[in-house]
Amino acid sequence: MSQDLKDKAITYLRHLENRKWADARAMCSEKATVWHNDGKGDSTIEENISGMEALVEPVRSMRYDITRQFSQPDEVLQQHVLNVVMKDGALFRVDAAVYFRFENGLITRIEEYAGMSGGNPAG
Repeated sequence: MSQDLKDKAITYLRHLENRKWADARAMCSEKATVWHNDGKGDSTIEENISGMEALVEPVRSMRYDITRQFSQPDEVLQQHVLNVVMKDGALFRVDAAVYFRFENGLITRIEEYAGMSGGNPAG
């Protein structure tokens, strides 16, 4: 069961990087909440995904590279790097630790601790 949840966490991220917003939403419970270490508090899964969708226009590609994952019943903790290539050639790297909580196979909580670096033009 723990490998199944690890795979679900990765699948959720693959949906985001491929801009399959509805598929990502479908992996979450209706009452799922998301927290980021940006000081803004909790948001709904709908607010979180809609926010990503609104910001993705200048993005050429993004890829979540999973560094490590740990799991226990109904929980996955993972470290990953989000590599973003902007349409103008700028590159960004977001290092993150993310906690996923599941209930009945659906994501009910995401907590993300992230720090960004980059912004240098490709070349």
